[in-house]
Amino acid sequence: MSNKLNPKTDPSQPMVYQIRIKGYLGPKWIDWFEGLTITLEKDGDTLLTGPVVDQAALYGLLKKVRDLGLPLVSVMGVEPDQADAQDAKQ
Repeated sequence: MSNKLNPKTDPSQPMVYQIRIKGYLGPKWIDWFEGLTITLEKDGDTLLTGPVVDQAALYGLLKKVRDLGLPLVSVMGVEPDQADAQDAKQ
């Protein structure tokens, strides 16, 4: 039995999201995006990955993306294992 908490079965746990935007963000933006992992993809996109406590926090992150003027490509809720696998590729 795993000790990991599952946000699908435990609503008190934050959901992990991947937010893909067109263009590159440098490491200086990590604090602005509240500790989300910033991954620069080969195709020129930036992937922001990490836990988001609730929908209001997600909308706040999307507002920050909008304020940068970078096109939003996608927003996906992912399993924590998928996010860990993405981090391991770096």
